[in-house]
Amino acid sequence: MAAEVRGLDLSAELRNQARELIHQAFLDYQIIFFRGQTLDAAKQVEIASIFGKPAVYPSLAGVEGVPEAHDLIKTADDLINFGGIWHSDTSYKPAPDMGTALYACEVPDAGGDTLFANTYLAFDALSDGMKAMLERLVAVNDSYKLYPGGRSKHISKLSAMKDAYNDGSEAMQSEHPVIRMHPDTGRKSLYVNTAHTLRFKDMTVDESKPLIDFLSEHSVRPEFTCRLRWQNGAVAIWDNRCTQHFAVNDYPDEYRRMRWVTFEGDWRQ
Repeated sequence: MAAEVRGLDLSAELRNQARELIHQAFLDYQIIFFRGQTLDAAKQVEIASIFGKPAVYPSLAGVEGVPEAHDLIKTADDLINFGGIWHSDTSYKPAPDMGTALYACEVPDAGGDTLFANTYLAFDALSDGMKAMLERLVAVNDSYKLYPGGRSKHISKLSAMKDAYNDGSEAMQSEHPVIRMHPDTGRKSLYVNTAHTLRFKDMTVDESKPLIDFLSEHSVRPEFTCRLRWQNGAVAIWDNRCTQHFAVNDYPDEYRRMRWVTFEGDWRQ
């Protein structure tokens, strides 16, 4: 999975043919990566609209004048980062955001890579017996899974994020099949992740945990993953329907600012 697209200036007016080629690469490779771009927030949202309707994240304030774009900042004093666990963006929403466009505004000279996992391959590698069992299961995904004291308390530890987070927001929970068929490619993928999959429908958390742990670990085996090294001006666009990602927190005492846009799309059950 993953492909680097070269020789294209995303800040320019893109012709229909270029847009179609970009969209097809997105489906073929799950992640597409561009280097050396100069994008303001509005242009980033415009690029995201090639794939779906840009979404407003339920608990973060947008960039001024562009509510669909969000700055993700880790300062030199912050100990934790945003997205530092394997997950698929907004899997707790009834209609999760189909994809994500992330732009590197300012990154450290080293560190801060993002890991990606191909959940098509994770599904393909399961035994026939396991696939048959999972086809019947529905997962309950919860935005508060990792934060027993409240997600807002956790987020407040990130100094750059605490003012943006809506402390009055409520937990979001939704049900999705464990095995999902991609509406565009027809391929099946495994849709369970460490960050948000709480339990299986009609089962308790304790009953569900051993299988969720196995599937979560299986999904991110090294042979299913790749590593993306960021540079200032780089853009990554990925398909949340068939990938997971993990933001590596290995740059202590460094500043990092990314701009994040998610987009809605087809999530047929």
